[in-house]
Amino acid sequence: MSSFIAKLQQRLRSEESGFTLIELLIVLVIIGILLAIAVPSYLGFKDRASKSAAQANVRSAVPAVEAYYADHGNYAFTLNPDNTAASSTLGALLAIDAGIKLTTVKAVTVTTANDSYCIDNTQGGFSYHKSGPAGDISTNACP
Repeated sequence: MSSFIAKLQQRLRSEESGFTLIELLIVLVIIGILLAIAVPSYLGFKDRASKSAAQANVRSAVPAVEAYYADHGNYAFTLNPDNTAASSTLGALLAIDAGIKLTTVKAVTVTTANDSYCIDNTQGGFSYHKSGPAGDISTNACP
């Protein structure tokens, strides 16, 4: 029995240890397969996050727009009470709520009463809009 162990120990000492080329190639193929699965999944997650962020930014700006309407009686988005001098529409909303994150805000004058608005936000190439006061958040362009 001891001669068997001695031969085994001698054989182990004489062998060179390390990875063969085939073992390294197999590891590279496995890493490649994992990357092929992970990268599209990550990009899909990133797109869904951008869409959700754009929709949430539009949704969070609606109370500021409605508060402006409650204060001024129209959607003209001017800071002056007499509506004589136009100012930044986004600045008018930021004066009400400094936390809104919008790309643009347009006062859409359907009638002379300034009774409609359109807000939109773009995140990562995805744009969402809300024409109000009764519209839904959609990808349709502002009128």
